[in-house]
Amino acid sequence: MAGILNSLSRVSKSDIVMSVRDIKKIFMEGGQPLHVLTGGGFDLAAGEIVALVGQSGSGKSTLLQCVGLLDKPTSGSILIGGAPVHQMTEEERTIIRRKKIGFVYQRHNLLSDFTALENVMMPMLANGMSEDVAVSRAMKLLKAVNVQHRAGHLPGEMSGGEQQRTAVARALANEPDIILADEPTGSLDPAHAAAVFDLLLDIVRKNKMAMLFVTHDMNLADRATRKITIVNGVVNKL
Repeated sequence: MAGILNSLSRVSKSDIVMSVRDIKKIFMEGGQPLHVLTGGGFDLAAGEIVALVGQSGSGKSTLLQCVGLLDKPTSGSILIGGAPVHQMTEEERTIIRRKKIGFVYQRHNLLSDFTALENVMMPMLANGMSEDVAVSRAMKLLKAVNVQHRAGHLPGEMSGGEQQRTAVARALANEPDIILADEPTGSLDPAHAAAVFDLLLDIVRKNKMAMLFVTHDMNLADRATRKITIVNGVVNKL
């Protein structure tokens, strides 16, 4: 494991951070195989923003779950920083997910019994950071997304836009190379959606991260570096 993590730490910001090839995912439904992903792939480079578009039910969220190491593909390869994560143990995948990937979901998924500050701290604490350092970094991140004044508030005491901004800060907690976002503004009204998406793009670009985001909004997709889609289960470039 140490060798894998050391190789990941040496990946430069100009490299391909994710490479997906011939990815397939089969679910069993009523005793019958359901072929959701049936092949194809893509590369994702540092500094690149890629929109994943396609019809509802085409497999976009399934693809995001697989490349985010929350689920395993049935077959195919996924490399992160050149490391074959599809061959790793669950423990190794969890470590790489914590270190290399930040998630932003359609609904913020903040823990309701913890403050904004505590929600942002949690990924850092899980990664072994000391509490003092985690508090300091979490406050800086909340300030970066303009919700530092809500640091001591529970999610239920915040607006939808504030909650999603906090979720963006949480995704950035461990300085990931890759941001994966599943309809990151889908639960917000148009004004808040535009503000949160602008913020997300600005942070990703300033930090030379890579972002893959799912959206049904072609206005948002048009702001990406490029687009990929899933047709008949196959991941294709547009």
